[in-house]
Amino acid sequence: MLNNTLTHPILITGGTQRLGLAIAEDLIKQNQSVIITYRTHKPAVEYLSTLGAHLIHTDFEEESSVANLLSQVKKRAPKLKAIIHNASDWDAELSDESDIDTLNKMMKIHVSVPYQLNWALKENLFQTSGFADIIHMTDYVQDTGSAKYIAYSASKAALHNLTLSFAKKLAPKVKVNSIAPALVMFNDEDTENYRIESSKKSLLQQVPGPQEAVKAVNYLLDSNYITGQTLHLNGGRHLK
Repeated sequence: MLNNTLTHPILITGGTQRLGLAIAEDLIKQNQSVIITYRTHKPAVEYLSTLGAHLIHTDFEEESSVANLLSQVKKRAPKLKAIIHNASDWDAELSDESDIDTLNKMMKIHVSVPYQLNWALKENLFQTSGFADIIHMTDYVQDTGSAKYIAYSASKAALHNLTLSFAKKLAPKVKVNSIAPALVMFNDEDTENYRIESSKKSLLQQVPGPQEAVKAVNYLLDSNYITGQTLHLNGGRHLK
């Protein structure tokens, strides 16, 4: 819960696990004020709160929940430094038939909500000193597609297109870019064989960990001359 007006905070959606958590931790270590959304309560919520982050429970599938998020951010962050759209879900089609529910869910989380937040918070971004930033976390599959994750891939491609459009719309005050990771970190339950085979899919033959995303975020935030671009974190996988 936000109790006080924050100074030039960064809003991170889905910041309590994996890449989002690593990004949030790094920004907090830099003494950056951070607002983090989360859908499911987990130990990282209390952990980030003790570090000084401001946590807001938000379910992107519920309009009322998104409206509550916007209300709180507008009130407590009149000058917003950046939005990092990291919240994501990764649902596969349930069968070889049309799965409109999965498509609607993926488009809601990865396209509709970022679209709403960018529009609703643009004046807050305009009020910050210097450049403000929007960073969309997209995916390697935005360019390749996926036979197994068709709706997911389409939604990430649409999110990439939002990068191009909002870069034009919000210039010159707001820089808008994407980060498109391939596999950069494993899950704890991934088998050793899977880890070995997955590492071979990139030219650099490694799965580097979440710090690659952290470095990419810092690079974009520090830049004064990059907008409408995508940083591809794939180890040369596209050349295999």
